[in-house]
Amino acid sequence: MIMKPNKSDIKELSKVQLVAWLKNQGLEPYRAAQILKWIYLCQADTFAEMTDLGKELRNQLSGRFTINRLEQANIETSQDGSQKYLFKLEDGKHVESVLIPEKDHYTLCISSQVGCAQGCRFCLTAKGGFVRNLSKGEIIAQVRDIASHLESSKRLTNLVLMGMGEPLANYQNVVEAVNTLTDSDTGLRFSSRRVTISTAGIVPKLANLGRESTANLAISLNAADNSTRDRLMPINRKYPIEKLLDACVRFPLRPRRRITFEYVLIKGINDSSQDARRLAELLRPLRAKINLIPFNTYEGCEFERPAEAVIDNFKEILTRNNYTAIIRCSKGQDISAACGQLRANLKLEI
Repeated sequence: MIMKPNKSDIKELSKVQLVAWLKNQGLEPYRAAQILKWIYLCQADTFAEMTDLGKELRNQLSGRFTINRLEQANIETSQDGSQKYLFKLEDGKHVESVLIPEKDHYTLCISSQVGCAQGCRFCLTAKGGFVRNLSKGEIIAQVRDIASHLESSKRLTNLVLMGMGEPLANYQNVVEAVNTLTDSDTGLRFSSRRVTISTAGIVPKLANLGRESTANLAISLNAADNSTRDRLMPINRKYPIEKLLDACVRFPLRPRRRITFEYVLIKGINDSSQDARRLAELLRPLRAKINLIPFNTYEGCEFERPAEAVIDNFKEILTRNNYTAIIRCSKGQDISAACGQLRANLKLEI
């Protein structure tokens, strides 16, 4: 659907901005809450559905705004039940989201950018380079649109910004989107304890994030020494481990929360017993838990997954050092939907 030039997606507005627009039109500010509840709680597609608003206001809204849905270009279903959604954006670019079934709920992995500029060597998304940031409305739409089609027996409860892109490189749009997703009144009412923002480590943004969002923080670490992390993640040359961990120490964690450190285990690169002991010592000053992610291979990649015995040994060393360490079983590998495998332009121009 192509928008008319004088219209914009109402999901791009915060409640404060919508109130301001209503005031400028000489309308009652309390109407903002009614409108947003229709959009996010009732999943309204048109302003005509908003029956507790007067016809004149509905016409004004229709003349100024749209309530956009993303175009579902493709949906792939994995043998394990995971689904990868390929969305076509209004400018013809593409982005992916992954719906992961759990025992009694769903987790949704959403994207924050088209492509990624971070260049992590183990990540397929990086191969396509960076195209553009997603807008606030495009980030929210991934959640809103997928939630509208889910079966009632399972609820979508967990959101992770671990899809395409670096969330903190699209900071303002990500924070505003997360605030709408977790708004318990007029938003999508997700618990902030079940929303996680993952970053490769853009240090200057971390302090702001702790003040402006109540979401969980995950750090994509992947090495316990600078030389290895430099090799895997170019961002480490700008923000080395010492600076990153100092920012984590100062991050304002809420009670009973911990920072999650994601560690992609790569054969012969960062999977030795020495690496595990070094990691345990490195994270000692922090309230931390560790997600171990055995590398997910893809065609043409230079790295390999470690043997199961090596993975188990790494976890055991961390456990003996009193860490909560989880080996994350990546779902959707058969449809390239696992961690590090998203790349919406494998067959399409992004």
